[in-house]
Amino acid sequence: MNRRSFKNLCLLDIADGLQDGLSHFSGFSRVALIYCEKPDSPMHVYDPQNLLAGHEPKFKELYLDSDTWRREIPGLGLMGSSGHISTEKNLQLAGLISCGARSNSIFYQMWFTEHHPNMCSIGPTERWLEHAATRLSHDYSDQNTLYSDISGRFLREYATHAIRDFFVDEINLLLGWDSQLRIYPILDAVLSISSTREEGTWPRGELIFVEPGMMDQIRFMGRFAREDQPELAHHKHVRKLLMSVENSHRKLVSDGKTIVGVTCQEVPVFSICAEHKRGYGFLKMNDEPICSFSNGGFHSTAYREKLVQVEEFILESNLDTETRVQLFKIVSALVHFSQENQFGGTFVVDLSSPPLKIPGQKFDYPLDLREPDALNLTQALARVDGAIHIGADLYLHGFACLLDGHAIPGEDRSRGARFNSALRFTAEHKNLLVVVVSSDWPVSIMQRGVELNALCEWKPLPGNIIQPPTLEDWVNRKGFDGGDPSWRR
Repeated sequence: MNRRSFKNLCLLDIADGLQDGLSHFSGFSRVALIYCEKPDSPMHVYDPQNLLAGHEPKFKELYLDSDTWRREIPGLGLMGSSGHISTEKNLQLAGLISCGARSNSIFYQMWFTEHHPNMCSIGPTERWLEHAATRLSHDYSDQNTLYSDISGRFLREYATHAIRDFFVDEINLLLGWDSQLRIYPILDAVLSISSTREEGTWPRGELIFVEPGMMDQIRFMGRFAREDQPELAHHKHVRKLLMSVENSHRKLVSDGKTIVGVTCQEVPVFSICAEHKRGYGFLKMNDEPICSFSNGGFHSTAYREKLVQVEEFILESNLDTETRVQLFKIVSALVHFSQENQFGGTFVVDLSSPPLKIPGQKFDYPLDLREPDALNLTQALARVDGAIHIGADLYLHGFACLLDGHAIPGEDRSRGARFNSALRFTAEHKNLLVVVVSSDWPVSIMQRGVELNALCEWKPLPGNIIQPPTLEDWVNRKGFDGGDPSWRR
């Protein structure tokens, strides 16, 4: 294997492992890379799935119209073949997360992936991209062509490490290098506790982790004697103790090794919180969600659909600005309530004037959903089989509504009656949109017989690559087109 083929193989395996790992963490994710091997080399682009399409002008401005990025980093040339690695931060491009590095083996590289709208935080994903850059730098510097694809395999399973790396970086910034909190045991405990049922129910309640030196800042309702503090590693015991803080403002407090006590007061300046919500939960740092956990693993999802397509549908209507804002708030409140309480629901957003007559249950007069009591009642009524009918006038016009229509292409028997009935109904009624919430979290948004937020099946990464094109050729689209570049085969 020649040196160029070896480097291309390194790039392919790392990109493949990175994409697979991020797709399990955040939902299907594409990856791309721009890189320059030497200070005087041309910049190259590896983007087999067109993730970077639309950003050509920005890349031209950053890398072709300016040589600022070619600056030398002090110390890079002084530390051997792999040497010092200097991190390059997020470029802050719309819809993308990016992170990269400079090193002796690769002068400049920047990795990219998608910024999904329902992510808790981009911090762990940035650490993931940063580690991909580190791995590629080390693999490129390896002169042994007996190649092992360990980097790609490691990146597939990097979720826990990415979260740990993010927390460690933040702790070092906020508390200094001498923190006694150890993150891996905390993450192991969170996953084990979240997967442990007690009396047939999933855990609910908050477990917070506080730097041992900050315990004196906490006002405990009850504090265990030092010799009697339950070990965090005894997950079954901690799960039982968590029952004491369910459905309350109380919190279990841990120093990362034991359960110290129970408090209902504000926590210190720095803390990590595991908020269990029956079947899933969130890891927070200083009350900001970092990631979620469910089914024995960590994920980036915030479990609150952004409803981008609903917002666009309402914005494109002829409603006045105030009504648009109120309507979106009402729909969001109903959908999020259904998600958070884990029951399925169907919501018809009807902009017809007058509203359609849909068979279902009705009150003597429509309910004004701007009124908190009416909105709360509607949230409860969403549990009843059938759809909630919301008009452009911000009133509830019916519940337990029956949606039907003629069979259409695109139906999916695996999605159930609620999903397919909504598809049929929207195909026959043009001036409305339907949101379907499944009890296991997925949200489908439908209009004109089409699921607007259906996942797009991207082509898998190619199994063989030659030298990717230069940035100049990629920007100018010389010699290839975006759909089937000549450099990929």
